[in-house]
Amino acid sequence: MTTTAAPAQTGGARVAVQKFGTFLSGMIMPNIPALIAWGILTALFIPVGPFPNEGLATIVGPTIHYLLPILIAGTGGRMVYETRGAVVGAFAVMGAIAGSDLLIDRINAEGEGGLGYVHMFIGAMILGPLSAWVMKQLDKLWDGKVKAGFEMLVNMFSAGIVAFLMGLVGFYIVAPIVNWIMSVVGGAVGWLVETGLLPLASILIEPAKVFFLNNAINHGVLTPLGTTEVANDGSSILFLLEANPGPGLGLLLAFSVFGVGAARATAPGAAIIQFLGGIHEVYFPYALMKPTLILALVLGGASGVATNMLLNTGLAGPAAPGSIFAVAVQAGLVGGGNLVGVLLSVVIATAVTFAVAAVILRAGRKRDLEREAAGDDALGAAVAQTTANKGKESAHLSNLTAASGAPGATAPAGAAGGTSVAAEPIRKIVFACDAGMGSSAMGASVLRNKIKKAGIEGVEVTNIAIANLDASTADLIVTHRDLTDRARQRTPDAMHVSVENFMNSPKYDEVVRLVDESNAQ
Repeated sequence: MTTTAAPAQTGGARVAVQKFGTFLSGMIMPNIPALIAWGILTALFIPVGPFPNEGLATIVGPTIHYLLPILIAGTGGRMVYETRGAVVGAFAVMGAIAGSDLLIDRINAEGEGGLGYVHMFIGAMILGPLSAWVMKQLDKLWDGKVKAGFEMLVNMFSAGIVAFLMGLVGFYIVAPIVNWIMSVVGGAVGWLVETGLLPLASILIEPAKVFFLNNAINHGVLTPLGTTEVANDGSSILFLLEANPGPGLGLLLAFSVFGVGAARATAPGAAIIQFLGGIHEVYFPYALMKPTLILALVLGGASGVATNMLLNTGLAGPAAPGSIFAVAVQAGLVGGGNLVGVLLSVVIATAVTFAVAAVILRAGRKRDLEREAAGDDALGAAVAQTTANKGKESAHLSNLTAASGAPGATAPAGAAGGTSVAAEPIRKIVFACDAGMGSSAMGASVLRNKIKKAGIEGVEVTNIAIANLDASTADLIVTHRDLTDRARQRTPDAMHVSVENFMNSPKYDEVVRLVDESNAQ
């Protein structure tokens, strides 16, 4: 069996959009818990909710209009320039919020229409990182040039002045631009809904997901528009355009029945991860094995959207990750028959995708069997292509390669990390990845269970984003091999272990042995 290496990633519009979407996702994802909390409040206590409460409903408006944009701007600023960037970014977005409100108040006062306020999510995603970048560049100008004893004074006043100036930029420049963008995009989405053409959005969204271009659409457009709809109506169909797990499940079920070789063997496990865990990326390689299968995803996604339109169903907040559990919880918060309608849309999307994918797979089954007999590793090649599309390694995709039996699926014995000697007892182990959520959380869970089974006590195993690593983070840090250098730069004195697969690495047994020996000293 042959294994195809991930092709080198080249430049171009696709890569630029992908990186842009990943950056937007980095600002939104850490704040999803706040969005969920706001969604629960909104769904339950606004006048159209199941438990109207005039007092509690007063929390809804300030949260979406002020708190959430400030959190997003602060997160974006932190991504660029840590705490200093977070502070100036959070203040700057207040200028955009106030400027936007003033413009809309003027329009309404002139009698041109009862416009609602724009919730400055897009402004936050612009001003947060931009303000932090400006602060970072200015700090470089006088780095090492400030006289001793004046460092704090310069740091405080320079950040305050930058925050003030960027607030003015938000007020006079960003606010009118974002108002115009939201007017155009909101009008386009409204037109699609009114004309019944919203299912056509799947033509853009489903292929974009397979090539990891969906984050820009989801977090840059759908989330801001969806939160506005929830504030007014208690739910939004827009949260289901990308998060519906039905198309991915239908595709993987079709491979489970009509696929061949490694693809058929791994599809059931991938379906569990995708549908229950909400990790949609595991089905992308299966679509890339036969690009015509994207048609099945588009038709399945469009069927789900059409079902939600007909039944007037939606979610109370973003379903992140896109697990059936997250979707069901957000749908249930809306009340009435909404949950049944949303679940029906998932079932229909699954069934349509399965039916179309089954026809495509059966039509090419003879050719697929011949290629399999010839040793062509179609799944391995598709996983490699998906990894290249994503622009970084993924534990979930590595698991598919490992399950297919392809060589190179596990970490080599000589992987970097220096796990042979520990000068001090190891009491804290941290798994670090880009976001500090998905793959690192699962890796931490695997190692935590191994340490528990070994009878070792007093060892804490957690997960964190690489950007949050510091000298006091941990005694031992586990990262994917592509991220180890970045982790070493932030924590050069800690022990580092590199793995290729967070979920199933032979290095974990070495770590358990090392922890046991170090704590026995």
